[in-house]
Amino acid sequence: MAFSDITGKVRSTRPALPQIYAYTTPEIRRHDGWTKIGYTEQDVNVRIAQQTHTADIIAKLEWHGNATYEDTGEVFHDTDFHTYLRNLGINDQPGTEWFEINPPNAKGRFHEFRENHGILDGLGASDYELRAEQKAAVSKTLDYFQLHEQGEFLWNAKPRFGKTLATYDLCKRLPMARDGKAKRILVVTNRPAIANSWYDDYAKFVGTDSGWRFISSVDALTGRPYCISHDEYLHLACKGKLPNSIEFISLQDLKGSIEFGGHYDKLKYVAEYEYDLLVIDEAHEGVDTYKTDVAFDHIKRRNTLHLSGTPFKAIANDKFPEDAIYNWTYADEQQAKRDWNDSERRNPYENLPKLNMFTYQMSDIIESEVTQGMQIDGEQTEYAFDLNEFFETKDGRFVHYDNVKRFLDALTTQKKYPFSTPELRDELRHTFWMLNRVDSARALAKMLRQHEVFKDYEIILAAGDGKIDDDEENEKSFDKVRDAIARAERGGENTKTKTITLSVGQLTTGVTVPEWMGVLMLSNMKSPALYVQAAFRAQNPCLFYRNGKYQRKENAYVFDFDPARSLTVFEEYANDLYSGTTCGGGDTDSRKQNVRRLLNFFPVIGEDEDGEMVELDAEQVLSIPRKIHSREVVRRGFMCDFLFQNISNIFHAPTEVIETLQQLEPYKAPKEDLRVKAGTADELDLNENGEVSIPDEQVIGKSKDLFGDKVYGDIDDELNSVIDSIVSKKPENPEKDFLADLQKAVGVSVVEPLVEAAKQNYGSDMKASQQKKVERKIKADVNNRINREYGDYNIEKNRIERDRTQALENAKSQAEEEQINQAHDKRIETARLNLIDNLKQSRSEMVQSAGETVVGEIETAKKEAQKNSIENGIRDHLRGFSRTIPSFLMAYGNENTTLESFDSIIPDRVFKDVTSITVDQFRLLRDGGEVTNRVTGEKEHFDGHLFDPVVFNDSVLEFIHLRGKLADYFDESHKEDIFDYVPPQKTNQIFTPRKVVVEMVDMLEQENPGCFDDPTHTFADLYMKSGMYITEIIKRLYNNKAMRRYFPDDHIRLAHILEHQVYGIAPTEIIYQIATHYILGYDNKLGKGLHTHFAMADSAQLAKEGKLAEFVDKAFEE
Repeated sequence: MAFSDITGKVRSTRPALPQIYAYTTPEIRRHDGWTKIGYTEQDVNVRIAQQTHTADIIAKLEWHGNATYEDTGEVFHDTDFHTYLRNLGINDQPGTEWFEINPPNAKGRFHEFRENHGILDGLGASDYELRAEQKAAVSKTLDYFQLHEQGEFLWNAKPRFGKTLATYDLCKRLPMARDGKAKRILVVTNRPAIANSWYDDYAKFVGTDSGWRFISSVDALTGRPYCISHDEYLHLACKGKLPNSIEFISLQDLKGSIEFGGHYDKLKYVAEYEYDLLVIDEAHEGVDTYKTDVAFDHIKRRNTLHLSGTPFKAIANDKFPEDAIYNWTYADEQQAKRDWNDSERRNPYENLPKLNMFTYQMSDIIESEVTQGMQIDGEQTEYAFDLNEFFETKDGRFVHYDNVKRFLDALTTQKKYPFSTPELRDELRHTFWMLNRVDSARALAKMLRQHEVFKDYEIILAAGDGKIDDDEENEKSFDKVRDAIARAERGGENTKTKTITLSVGQLTTGVTVPEWMGVLMLSNMKSPALYVQAAFRAQNPCLFYRNGKYQRKENAYVFDFDPARSLTVFEEYANDLYSGTTCGGGDTDSRKQNVRRLLNFFPVIGEDEDGEMVELDAEQVLSIPRKIHSREVVRRGFMCDFLFQNISNIFHAPTEVIETLQQLEPYKAPKEDLRVKAGTADELDLNENGEVSIPDEQVIGKSKDLFGDKVYGDIDDELNSVIDSIVSKKPENPEKDFLADLQKAVGVSVVEPLVEAAKQNYGSDMKASQQKKVERKIKADVNNRINREYGDYNIEKNRIERDRTQALENAKSQAEEEQINQAHDKRIETARLNLIDNLKQSRSEMVQSAGETVVGEIETAKKEAQKNSIENGIRDHLRGFSRTIPSFLMAYGNENTTLESFDSIIPDRVFKDVTSITVDQFRLLRDGGEVTNRVTGEKEHFDGHLFDPVVFNDSVLEFIHLRGKLADYFDESHKEDIFDYVPPQKTNQIFTPRKVVVEMVDMLEQENPGCFDDPTHTFADLYMKSGMYITEIIKRLYNNKAMRRYFPDDHIRLAHILEHQVYGIAPTEIIYQIATHYILGYDNKLGKGLHTHFAMADSAQLAKEGKLAEFVDKAFEE
């Protein structure tokens, strides 16, 4: 059902009252002495009825209380209280919430728990049962580790998967060769704040009685009773009680250690131990990856488990093979939530919000841009709208300033948009807006702060400098957001109670902002992985406490303003979740079924034809992007690249195919050679997918030819001198300056001569943008090599300095101090010389690699430019063909016309006259097939399929519907006519615009007053093109007052006009069909049963021959 006001459709929260309840079932004897203890956020009696009504059991509510700790007000769950009861030795029925305790005692324990948080003097492990998906992850990981020495495995699981408990279970089951049991586990994370979840699950499910101790010194765990430091752990060892260890450290602490590249004397033991398992929890988020890599290189371990909250296969596939990944996606989670059928136990997924998407077309807001299209890099875009271009800035101001302002006004006034009513603003108090450029985010922040509605929001600019994975920027942005939301939630006088966070990539991974209710996609993000990753920012569970009441987040929202993009991404995401349909695989039905499944958990609301909002089904999700594309094809007169596909097939095509394309008249460029021959694919180094892929040996050979021993040798010698000169310096800050100077000098010494030699060789083929790209890549590679070498040196140097400090503390005299300093200076100098020696030894490899980078980048770019140029030429020839399609549809098409039937509805001779190729040649381009080589006589195969059948068929249908809509030329309300969508042809088929036709018929009437008053007057168009002159004359006669008096009946008047007053000659078969269909109706509705006077002949030629009058008399004799 369509609606235009989304107020009431956006429901982000529901009332919640977190409670622990207890009931008994007096009728059931086996429950005597037992109490059922659960958690709910709804009415307690309703929850109990849900559990008991189907079994016709009478339940007695014994007590209930707020599930919050007395001192902090923090919410807890029944599982926390259950663990406390089990630790007290109270029996339970496994897999249920029944405990062997009477209600009064249970209530007493409940009040104890609210006060002491469940902390006891001893800590035993609670029983637990992994969910099916957790069991699967553990099992698959164990199998992989057993088959792969020093294996690395990834859990690519959405947040709330329960990865900490599953990891602990894996640790318990991890077999080791020594004595069959893992003893030492290390967990490293980039987010120390998640230490609590690791500790809490240890306390609940592992415990000290298990023989494992939890070791950590992160600030978040200070004062936690069962968390010990490493020194305390060693103290236990001294007593002969060395337990197994699970140690939790932050990546920041690790990289701060002398042993791992930092300056602090800590964590030395981490470098000395060998761990049975290293768990890296989201540590990949660090931006200074070389430091992270150096740090992890120095951790000895048998196996590595990577934990990621990004639920996409594609992101991980570069590093991990498929059998080393376990995936748990949003769809998996929501299906588990829906399918939970254990009424006895609380659904563990129930607090996970449901995602909903609202997608809008911008045409209502920016009609002018939609009509004109947009220029990107000097070329017209195929899409009618591009978000990145819409928010483009120049000198700090939006290029389309007025349209952006209209967009913000629409968001806050038109009721189908998310901020248009006070109710909607209240539902969406905190939102996250994604843009593409930092300058755009800054300009938007300024505009929002001045906007009539958005000025009441706290605007947080989390754009940084645009680096998506910048650790420091992410942390700063996160702190700004947390502080702003905390202020907003506290409220108070003159406090803004709503927030908008603007980002160009920050905060999309690695952080949780539970209060975000919606995400606005204002960036033209086309990757399903990045898109849904951003969308998930709003999907975190949240329990709000506002105005003395709890509210549970129930729904989260994505608002998108490019439906062609968003629905395409949605469809790709739905299908990339399954191996059978990933990367475009699978048939239409299976892909549609996957979309239908995702829609169950991720509904999409979009605009219908009238701009009303409707919930889309799978068919619409698939068809709306196609509809948008088909409208664009029709709008461009079918001269649109959306129609074409598999263009790279041409490079491997037989000669006959190239000749066929060459016959087509190009639309724009002069008719030149297509430059595709038998060896073109090899010359361009195209792989089987039609992509440029230059073989390594070719790059190596080319770089040697280009630079040779002379250039390489000179750079090698220069590098040697540069390194020596830097070594001889005595900078103020030796450590920092040495690395910076080394990177800069080596980078310049390598980059400049190589680039200069390349410029001399390639000349204009080396573009400025390519030069910058090459320079950046070489510098990055050089810096990475230097950083890795320097990282190892730095660790060694810091170890020496630590040893010096310790030795000096024990020195007894100044002489001994001098000896110690001399000895350690010598050690540092040795390490320094080793670094220099390593750099010098690797310089040849570094230089050669840089040379290969230069050649690889430029040669690839050069060949890609050649390939693109050829493909553009091919497309231009194909556009020369596709521009004939509207004419054919005007003459022969109907709603059943498709790509498959297109060739069968057109007479062969007409097809050849209009397109320059035969029907058989078209079929070869469309279908492919076997072709006989005229030289060798051998059969050659061509894959064909140069036309996208889906886009073609959708566009044909769109055109036929438009033709029908504009068919009534008597309707003066039409602002356009169908010939606006029919481009001129290479033949004489050029249609006079309606405006010109009207002006010329006006002139006819001015020169011949009353010419339309007389029913005996006749009018002829002896060289019809469209039939538009005849239709304009028919309209004038039909609407004439005198004619109405002669023929009051409309049907009789029109019949008289068609039979006795209008005549026409069309020069060709196709023009005859176009004109008569237009004049008489596409189903001959106006001309049915009438004797009309339209003929086919080349009247221009007849006039030259002096035979025109004779032909007219004969053709139109009564």
